Amino acid sequence: MEDIRRQVGAGAQHITFGDPDFFNGPTHAQRIVEALHREFPSVSYDATIKIEHLLAHRALLPILKETGCLFVTSAVESVDDAVLEKLAKGHTRRDFIEAVHEFRRLGLTLAPTFIPFTPWTTLEGYRDLLRVLLALEMVENVNPVQLALRLLIPPGSLLLDLDEIRARITHFDAPALLHRWTHPGPSIDLLASAARNLVAREQKRGASRASIFSQIWRLVHPQAPLPENFHLLPRAAIPYLDEPWYC
Repeated sequence: MEDIRRQVGAGAQHITFGDPDFFNGPTHAQRIVEALHREFPSVSYDATIKIEHLLAHRALLPILKETGCLFVTSAVESVDDAVLEKLAKGHTRRDFIEAVHEFRRLGLTLAPTFIPFTPWTTLEGYRDLLRVLLALEMVENVNPVQLALRLLIPPGSLLLDLDEIRARITHFDAPALLHRWTHPGPSIDLLASAARNLVAREQKRGASRASIFSQIWRLVHPQAPLPENFHLLPRAAIPYLDEPWYC
């Protein structure tokens, strides 16, 4: 709270709790947000909370709403249960979908983050991610960079214990502090590069999230157009940081 007081004193009107496990100590987290709102009722905030914690402590979600939480970032990473198991995320595809519905029921905003390009990514798996976001009406909640991120493997990563990962490592990039890897299917690496370049170009020119999503959709669904009403759907004002943050 002393840190928050100093930031508010310097002019801050919004606070970000950057701890990736904000609900790891749910009682402590509750005390903090209640104290923040009590002392600075006009100051909003956001937090990063795991999907498994959002569901395990769902009784606390209304408190987030009541104390000025604008949005919750959660590292969903994938909608493929096999990939989620390899990443030891602690949640499933169904859990993510349940969290989306719970947030919508409460009037809270969920900002999921993803790592769509891993050594296990398939073209159909990437298409499935886009279809899930479209079906859940989450296009506006997802920063387009989340549809172009590639798995980072730093030194000491537990992923290096997997034979299938070690087989894909090409070298250690010392300046970048990570292990470089290639996908078993070169076409997926090409898709990752195309998606990254598309997002970078379109974000630079100020394109909307919906516009960038539709271009990525066309990139991988050349024969399956978006629903006719996609661009006619109402776009709710989704709060987010203006820097493309990801976790």
